[in-house]
Amino acid sequence: MTAYTEAQAAAIACLDEPLQIIACAGSGKTQVISQRVAEILKQPGIEPRNVIAFTFTEKAAAELKERIHTVLEAEGVSTQGIAEMYVGTMHGYALDLVQRLVPETFKFSVLTDITTRLFIDRNSRKSGLTECPTLSPGTPRLRRFVHSKLYMQATSVLREDTIDEEQVPAGVLRSHWDYMKLLYDNAYFDFTEMINLAVQLLEGDPDEDAEAGLVQRNIRDEIRYVVVDEYQDVNPLQERLIRGLVQFGANLCVVGDDDQTIYQWRGSEVSNILTFKDRYAGVRQVTLDDNFRSSGGVVEVGRSVAELIPFGARLSKAMVASGHQKFARGDLLALEFAEPDAEASWICNRIQAMRGVAFADGPSADPRGLSWSDCAVLFRSVARDAGPLVDEMRRRGIPFVIKGLNRLFDSPEIQAIVGIFRYIVSEIDGAALRTLFDDASLLTAGGDWAAAMRVLDEGRDFDRGERWGVYNIQRLYLEFLETLMLREDTVPGDPARAELVFYQLGKFSQAISDFEAIYFNTDPAQKYRSFADWLEHQAPDYYADADADVGYAAPDAVVISTVHQAKGMQWPVVFVPCLRSNRFPAKRQGGLGLFHVIPDTAVASPDRYRGTVEDETRLFYVAVTRAQKFLFVSYSPVPGNRLYGRRSQFFDHCSRQPWFLTREPAAPAPTLEPHAKQELPNVTLSFSELKYLFECPYQFKLRFLYGFNPPLHEALGYGKGLHDALAEAHKRALNGDILGAGAAEDLVDRHLHAPYAYPALKATLRAAAIKSVERYLTDHAADLERTVHSEKQIQVHVAPGITVDGRIDLVRRLDSDEVAIVDFKSTARAQDEDVTRDQLHVYAVGYQELTGERADLIEVLNLDEQGKTIRELVEDPLLTAVRGRIKAAGDALRDNDLPRLPVWEDKCSKCDLAELCRDVPADQRRARRASSGR
Repeated sequence: MTAYTEAQAAAIACLDEPLQIIACAGSGKTQVISQRVAEILKQPGIEPRNVIAFTFTEKAAAELKERIHTVLEAEGVSTQGIAEMYVGTMHGYALDLVQRLVPETFKFSVLTDITTRLFIDRNSRKSGLTECPTLSPGTPRLRRFVHSKLYMQATSVLREDTIDEEQVPAGVLRSHWDYMKLLYDNAYFDFTEMINLAVQLLEGDPDEDAEAGLVQRNIRDEIRYVVVDEYQDVNPLQERLIRGLVQFGANLCVVGDDDQTIYQWRGSEVSNILTFKDRYAGVRQVTLDDNFRSSGGVVEVGRSVAELIPFGARLSKAMVASGHQKFARGDLLALEFAEPDAEASWICNRIQAMRGVAFADGPSADPRGLSWSDCAVLFRSVARDAGPLVDEMRRRGIPFVIKGLNRLFDSPEIQAIVGIFRYIVSEIDGAALRTLFDDASLLTAGGDWAAAMRVLDEGRDFDRGERWGVYNIQRLYLEFLETLMLREDTVPGDPARAELVFYQLGKFSQAISDFEAIYFNTDPAQKYRSFADWLEHQAPDYYADADADVGYAAPDAVVISTVHQAKGMQWPVVFVPCLRSNRFPAKRQGGLGLFHVIPDTAVASPDRYRGTVEDETRLFYVAVTRAQKFLFVSYSPVPGNRLYGRRSQFFDHCSRQPWFLTREPAAPAPTLEPHAKQELPNVTLSFSELKYLFECPYQFKLRFLYGFNPPLHEALGYGKGLHDALAEAHKRALNGDILGAGAAEDLVDRHLHAPYAYPALKATLRAAAIKSVERYLTDHAADLERTVHSEKQIQVHVAPGITVDGRIDLVRRLDSDEVAIVDFKSTARAQDEDVTRDQLHVYAVGYQELTGERADLIEVLNLDEQGKTIRELVEDPLLTAVRGRIKAAGDALRDNDLPRLPVWEDKCSKCDLAELCRDVPADQRRARRASSGR
């Protein structure tokens, strides 16, 4: 077992009392949680399915899963059944809970914050947006585009917080219910509604509501331990979810640091963590105050910042430096500059000077030379303040990435790409578009500009008469890149630039997907016009300071991020610039706000939505504690702007600390070659993602490292609808309810959801689905009674840091008493037989790891009338071979060894991203265009 401090050991050993772990920054809480979960699983009678562990992000979940697996293996504890232990976000758990137990929700898809806003704006009246009144005399109703983000917040607050509805204007409530009806009518969950529905079921009367009874019995019978990380950021609705999960006596452990409460503007309530001991009986508190991340100087500064929060508004603790990083005079600087350009220039100077400086990642690690990606610049707002630094980095050729899609549309490369759509709607001519591509240095040696322009001209010919789905924005984007021969190995410049350019192009592909998910079925001319307008006027604001990244790629480049996005991360070198009064701490924003829609008298603790100095202090604490050794804070006034002309109180606080120098000494001398820390994030792949790694490693790279998305297809949802209809039939069979063919129409109408299909195609898909389900329920009537599992969660640990999650469609027992793993396929979900064979053998491996039992057969049941059925023995050599393939794929991903296929193959013809990979043979190009309707 790892050596633990006394406090860590106490937290790990406490299994029977409600436990509150107060974890200071860098205190090793993830390892403590992992070891505690291992101790839970060692207890007699406890199975993995009895444990829930909530994290704040999917990235944190992947890390926690990996740590738990590592601890269990190191201690010889069986990992059998580990797939049934939930480790992930509350949103993910709530979605899984309702879609596992409530068939009506199977077809629901999830809107992100971006697609929610697009959905509200596109349906501005039906969503209630433009009908929603305000308390501001100058703005009697909310306006499309301008106020959609505010409206999203208001509809979330009405569900997430403790609200006195009598204080809320009737018109606001009507608008809110219009939005809720629109969500359900279109089979969507937004992030709030996933949890809200789960809470309603957990709190419902089981005697009045059968679904509530089913959910509550499942929780009562299954859940014994609940662990909640980042508890300080839980909002009132999430607190109700937690209470619902422990209402039958499950042990609760919460982990957090009130000093890192930074999401009050999303409704998180710091009092949850401050009063936890008073609200739950018999709570044991353990404080982890050893910081293993940072040097003594950084730790002391962090502690001093936290102590600025008034007594009574924080839990008592004292962070202590306990790691291997040593403080040296000059590691911490607090510098003033005359104006922002000078500040940006100094940051660039210092980043360049830090390259090659010796740094040890761990107490026993050999020093390496720092590289670009070891430096992070953290802003209170990237959208508002990062401009001078971004311009200076571009001028000097310093590689950088901006987390999320923030400022994506400012880059020359993306301005050129946006120009494509400005050309299509006749905002600019061909010469202006060519200039944009010249200025962005995106023209390749082998590209055919004239042919690329013909692609665009054909794309904007909206009078061709074809169905609307042919006018596909994503497909046009990929075809244009293909014609220009713009690929990773043809991007002008060095390979490092190529990686950064493709990182940007992948982000833009995500922006297209976000837009088309909502606007796919729109008159083509109007769709492209709306897209061009959205790119120019709305998209930069939509993505400003958004949390999510689109891929796993981690180029060797300086990271530019908001402090919020940096939560949970660390870097050897951290800059916190622009420490201006009214910026950081931020000034309360004027203009129309939440309490012009929902009166503050209707909301408990309304100040947390406005933001307080204490909230900003916690955010600054998070910023400084991201640094492992070097921390540079700086200030510059904005010329001519009285609002941003004075130093922040945080800058003054730092300059008063004895650890800081206020005049720059000589930079530390580089002594080693720069060498970026090679660290791929812990990743959890679905089988559909793993199959791309099997089929073509480079396709996987384009999709999941860079974030490129394939074009949407009109029939999308057909295969899933069939799958969900049969899943309900088998789940009901497990409860003794055997459905006949007469149930097919009802099953299909409940589950088939093809949102991108035109009306005639929808009718065709519905008829085909009913026929397929009728045939299955007739031909396999006897098999329904032999259902062992439906939609069984499995997990395969591929390699260190890489896990494959999946669900087996069906496990059934045959007349011969053999166990078969069954996968349903249809033409719409067709894939190569060898890929399906691999998939099912992966499932066989996962089934064995889950249950300890070995399946006898794998079956593929094709749901089409003339479909081919595959049935094969599960043989040990095949299992051994697929384990080897899984490990090889995992090693390749770890080593970033993701090459193209040596030559064009049949599988290349089925790849949506072949254009970004290699030359497409002429006959294949014609076939691909014909199949897409082009």
